[in-house]
Amino acid sequence: MTALSRFPRFFVTSPSPCPYLPGRQERKIFTELSGQHAGELNDALGRIGFRRSQSVAYRPSCANCTACVSVRVVADQFQPNATQRKLLKRYGDLEVTACKPWATEEQYELLHRYLNARHPGGGMAAMDDNDYADMVEQSPVSSYVIEYREPSVNGVRGRLVGACITDRQADGLSMIYSFFVADDETRPGMGNYIILDHILRARDAGLPYVYLGYWVKGSERMAYKTRYRPIEVLGPNGWSLLTDEDETFAMPMPSKARALA
Repeated sequence: MTALSRFPRFFVTSPSPCPYLPGRQERKIFTELSGQHAGELNDALGRIGFRRSQSVAYRPSCANCTACVSVRVVADQFQPNATQRKLLKRYGDLEVTACKPWATEEQYELLHRYLNARHPGGGMAAMDDNDYADMVEQSPVSSYVIEYREPSVNGVRGRLVGACITDRQADGLSMIYSFFVADDETRPGMGNYIILDHILRARDAGLPYVYLGYWVKGSERMAYKTRYRPIEVLGPNGWSLLTDEDETFAMPMPSKARALA
């Protein structure tokens, strides 16, 4: 296969309402991941801000708005703060397993419970078990489901309290989607713990980064991603460390014509 024949074809979606910033429209550019070079392509695209969803790699391509910024934690330099250390200690009893990308009924039930608690009425709320199986199993790259369980008792596996669909890329771990017992007061902070566990896993594996997807300045839902320092953001000149000043920059506003659209 020649380099030319391996060059991906990119497509652009039609504009649709932005799920993060009211009054804005989102648009994505995407390409298919397939064939024996899918992993290499996914790695390369990940370094320039693309994310994977099943067999598609995508990134925002919105007119007049650059609020979505790719972020990645620098794993080997990360030092947990006091709150994060307490969380790591609190959940040190959990049994964590990197499973093959095979969907289970238990995982789906946990996802459904998570969506009902955190994202009722959202775009994923109507997913059935077949949709979830596609989400997990249609991966053309090195992918896992990291499971988090309460301790086993008398040989019986403990309750599943968290899971994350995770890609292993050449330069890090990419957290595709995580879900957990968000409605259970006995397990507060599970989402944060899953991120911390991925950072430690990447460091132990000699991988420099953990990719957290997109940080959206001004979106309260995305604010948690900047708690893991040092963290890099992808800008016009490449990756650079996020500073406190970066968190206060003014987002580009849509044009008058776009605001009226």
